[in-house]
Amino acid sequence: MEGPPCGDVCSVCHGNFNVPCQANCSHWFCGNCIMLVWDHGSTLQACRCPLCRRRITLLIPNDDSLRQRHDPAVGDILQKVESYNRIFGGPTTANGLFQRIQDLPFLLRRLVRELVDPHRSLPLVIRARVYIAILTFFSYLR
Repeated sequence: MEGPPCGDVCSVCHGNFNVPCQANCSHWFCGNCIMLVWDHGSTLQACRCPLCRRRITLLIPNDDSLRQRHDPAVGDILQKVESYNRIFGGPTTANGLFQRIQDLPFLLRRLVRELVDPHRSLPLVIRARVYIAILTFFSYLR
């Protein structure tokens, strides 16, 4: 995944991004900052985006952060993000289907980016399944 827009800053700390994570609402935050927002509120509920107030059910760190996983500080933040995603991104959340429908534009943009980017290669089987699903979808529309 590409990183946050060039020249953008975290809306929580107003500094340069440290372990940038993109929320399902497409806003970017420092991984530690968004975890602090979650810790500040109820840890039993998903936090809301500080910008658009949409419930955050998915946080995706950028590739550079994932490559720095061996750094203890970065690894700790990524572990917290993974834990958050496990708790609030699963199918057991209330209104799970409705939330997944709301997240669909974000996930489809990411899928298109993955399919089009020549530097990223999804395994052939997954790529074929996606193409077959898309073709089947359009054939049912007719």
